[in-house]
Amino acid sequence: MRLLKVATCNLNQWAMDFDCNLKNIKESLTMAKEAGAVIRLGPELEITGYGCEDHFLELDTVNHAWECLKDLLLGDWTDGILCSFGMPVINGSERYNCQVLCLNRKIIMIRPKMWLANDGNYRELRWFTAWKTKDQLVDFQLPYEISEALQQKRVPFGYGYIQFLDTAVAAEICEELFAPCPPHAELALNGVEVFMNASGSHHQLRKLDVRLRAFIGATHTRGGVYMYSNHQGCDGGRLYYDGCACVVVNGDLVAQGSQFSLKDVEVVVAQIDLEAVASLRGSISSFQEQASCKTIVPSVMVPYRLCQSFNLKMGLSSPLKISYHCPEEEIAYGPGCWLWDYLRRSGASGFLLPLSGGADSSSVAAIVGCMCQLVVKEIANGDEQVKADAIRIGHYTQGQFPTDSREFAKRIFYTVFMGSENSSEATKSRAKVLADEIGSWHLDISIDGVVSALLSLFQTVTGKQPRYKVDGGSNIENLGLQNIQARIRMVLAFMFASLLPWVHSKPGFYLVLGSSNVDEGLRGYLTKYDCSAADINPIGSISKQDLRAFLRWAAIHLGYSSLADIEAAPPTAELEPIRSNYSQLDEVDMGMTYEELSVYGRLRKIFRCGPVSMFKNLCYRWGARLTPSEVAEKVKHFFKYYSINRHKMTVLTPSYHAESYSPEDNRFDLRQFLYNARWPYQFQKIDDLVQELDGERIHMRESGDHEKLGAASNGIGGMGVVAAGSGNPNVGL
Repeated sequence: MRLLKVATCNLNQWAMDFDCNLKNIKESLTMAKEAGAVIRLGPELEITGYGCEDHFLELDTVNHAWECLKDLLLGDWTDGILCSFGMPVINGSERYNCQVLCLNRKIIMIRPKMWLANDGNYRELRWFTAWKTKDQLVDFQLPYEISEALQQKRVPFGYGYIQFLDTAVAAEICEELFAPCPPHAELALNGVEVFMNASGSHHQLRKLDVRLRAFIGATHTRGGVYMYSNHQGCDGGRLYYDGCACVVVNGDLVAQGSQFSLKDVEVVVAQIDLEAVASLRGSISSFQEQASCKTIVPSVMVPYRLCQSFNLKMGLSSPLKISYHCPEEEIAYGPGCWLWDYLRRSGASGFLLPLSGGADSSSVAAIVGCMCQLVVKEIANGDEQVKADAIRIGHYTQGQFPTDSREFAKRIFYTVFMGSENSSEATKSRAKVLADEIGSWHLDISIDGVVSALLSLFQTVTGKQPRYKVDGGSNIENLGLQNIQARIRMVLAFMFASLLPWVHSKPGFYLVLGSSNVDEGLRGYLTKYDCSAADINPIGSISKQDLRAFLRWAAIHLGYSSLADIEAAPPTAELEPIRSNYSQLDEVDMGMTYEELSVYGRLRKIFRCGPVSMFKNLCYRWGARLTPSEVAEKVKHFFKYYSINRHKMTVLTPSYHAESYSPEDNRFDLRQFLYNARWPYQFQKIDDLVQELDGERIHMRESGDHEKLGAASNGIGGMGVVAAGSGNPNVGL
């Protein structure tokens, strides 16, 4: 037997905070060595933090990374344990994203990343060069200070593996796993048995299984030990890295870390018999044949043994059932952990949320409540770091710390219902009940006096008094009156966030939380600089459909039972007067349902559909209920208001990234914000297709071909979405 104990980890690193990052790395090394591991794998770019972005272009960032690596190598941190550290390295004129492999206070080799992540949220080609030389390892001259300190001048640099006396180990860095021809396939044929994947992977709803299937697939048909390490937490941006460090052996998961956690360091250990890898490979004829004519990958020989022989004191890790969170849990825990990191690292003393009693702001409130529950739970489990942060943020006196989530919420969370003459008693009551359940410090204020003052000023200046549509006003007047209320709430929210701590003799400031969802951002159904404008937004890329499912889940599992009533209420902005024959509803105002918006969003972004492609696709999807002409009107309506409102995404509050069809303009969805909203060429193409389809239907009807006519009427895979009312499509401009 060749017994091997390995350790991989989740680390909560903070971009550009080298002290924090080095502390976490050292703690993970201590834990790995105490567990008896002989291999320790850390996340991608762990020394600097993954999200440094243009700081990677600064020589200081690279130099500081070398300084931290020198600190690690001059101590006993790497004694008796193979360590993989992630950091940027400059070789010649190029900057590379590298894994530095170290053992016994020496650098064994430096492995640069070959396939860079350069889509979605990632822009690695902006900062790094991809390593393209695959047939040889080159000599890399270490920086002078490092060379002098380590008494080591040169190290192998490039694509290759390390051949020990008893096994072969190689690095595969994040995106390389998902490349069409991943390195692990070639490395396995060269005899590599242990693959170390250092990653910087962010959370996205329902996507963990994609990652785990890749690890399983990498070793199921070719054998091997696949180690995966990831960042966990908010390292300074919109992403939450969702950990889930794990070890897979021959297609079986044998160790799995948490996906969501408040811990700064989590180490996952597995004990493996490498003879199981050799046995599987020897039993696969095609593997044997391909290995016999493989392309030779360069290697570095290290005269050192990693494995132990047969030893009953060292048990083997058994296959585990993969642990998945349901989407509702992901919405609770992911943004909740992200908010905690943002709160503790920003220097703020808490959060303030304009709580309307509607689904979106109530979802945000519930997520903050979940965060408070997680903090209290981790403190009860003995996490001293969480405890110290909570004592500091909550301003507890000597010897006190949070033991109840509601009491903790009272210290760090303000909710404010900003009612107007258009607000209903139902939403006011729902906001109050939910605030009581969570434990927030709740205020109930009226904004009518402020709105009246502004309207009086306007009337004095112009001599005109705008009226609501239900009172005979025009669309322009109606929209202007709604926007005044919405924007006043934003101003008041920031005023209360900065001054309420002073009122209550608390130091610091409170962060204002936004509560617009991804569908409203996509459609532009929000007022620019209303309560969607905030410091951060935990639900900014979560769909309305998912939020409503989350509310139903949270009513039971978080203990906030009032959320069930909030979810059941029809969505409304409550910006227009309520009359016996009129009540404002979001879906009527938008001219489309939230279900339709989700479909449009996925087709536009995930499937990269323009107006014509979307029309064709929806003719199949919705053909059972809608004619081609009706589908065309829906597609045109969406693209008209999407393009009119695209400019709002340029000032969108920084939001937690959770959805692959997010319209967020900063990095994820890069498109112009000035459109010809009439889309003349594309819409004419759609009109031509409608005319052609109508002609086919008439021809089939006249020819008596009822079977084809029925197929044309029913469509393929119809989703049965009911057409929405037109209402007032201008609301929220």
